[in-house]
Formats: sequence, C-alpha cells, structure tokens
Amino acid sequence: MRKLTYVVACSIDGFIGDPSGDAAAMFAFLDAEFLGFLRTEYPETIATHGRRALGCDDVANRRFDTVIQGRGSYDLALKEGITSPYAHLRQYVASRTLTESPDPQVEIVSDDPVGKVRELKAEAGELGIYLCGGSQLAGELFDEIDELVIKTYPVVYGAGMPMFGSDFAVTEFTLDGVRTFGNGVAVRTYSRKR
Repeated sequence: MRKLTYVVACSIDGFIGDPSGDAAAMFAFLDAEFLGFLRTEYPETIATHGRRALGCDDVANRRFDTVIQGRGSYDLALKEGITSPYAHLRQYVASRTLTESPDPQVEIVSDDPVGKVRELKAEAGELGIYLCGGSQLAGELFDEIDELVIKTYPVVYGAGMPMFGSDFAVTEFTLDGVRTFGNGVAVRTYSRKR
C-alpha cells in the first residue's frame, strides 16, 4: 500500500497562510541551506518552474510519483500562467468548481477525493502520493494521511488558514524526526499511530 504524505509549510502557530491563504511571509526563509535540503530530500515537492530555476529539473523523484492538491493551491499556479505545476509527477486537482482541466497532464477530481486517494494508494509502486494542500482538502483526506512532513517557519500569524480544515478529532502521530536549520526553520516528520 502506497502512503499519502501531507508536506506542508506553516507558521509556529500552525497556519499555512494568512486568513486569505497567502503564505508569502514564509518565502524569506528559502535560503541556500534549506533549499539544498529540499533538493536532496524532497525534490518532487518543488514545483517544476522552481526546479528549473534551481537547476534541479533533472533530479529523480525520491519519495513521490503522484501529487494531489486542492483548487486553491492549483489556482496559485494558474494565476502565474502555469497549468502543469508538477510536470515531473502525475497530477490531480480536487475541485468541485473546475469542470475542465486546463492541461492534459492534470486530472480533475470533481467528486470523492477520498475514493481517488484510496485508488491511488492501492496501486503497486515504491513511491508515494504527495498531498500538496490546501487546508480543506487536507481536512477531507485526513483519515487517509499516513505521514506528515511539517515545515515550520519562525513566524507567528495569529490567525489564518489552518493546516487542516476539518472537524475536531484527536488523532495521534509518532514523531519520526526533526531537522533544524540556521534560518530558524524546523522540519518535523510524523507517522500516523496505528
């Protein structure tokens, strides 16, 4: 069974963006050390246009061969004229309002994202599925998430978009590792406690 991993950037107080979803305050922490870590450990989580800019477009996928993201996350790319933000992965966008894909490389999941993820998890393969965001989709897929990779940036938002747009439910995860960086970023990895 393949794993669904939610790789998410957040503030110290657990927000993935301000109340409108803007996470621009975190961009200042993308320094050479941290980007080197992402290139080495999680290269497929860097969008295709970012990989090209960083000179790592030819780096092989290490952990994931598939990405699923919500409409809000996908819209960030569309606003920049990018219709295939993760061209190095199979791409799915969960959306009830986007009726047609603007790119043949992107499949729209208009209903039952949980069913689609279960189907993807049941496929044979060594690599997993990258849940890119956002909050609402992560909330819908919460019970399917096997692993969390939380990139915590040294900022406090006070209010904003939570990591999970879901109902209250206490769920335990096991801490697998912590990596800290000179810029104050901490990356924590958790596995769902079974």
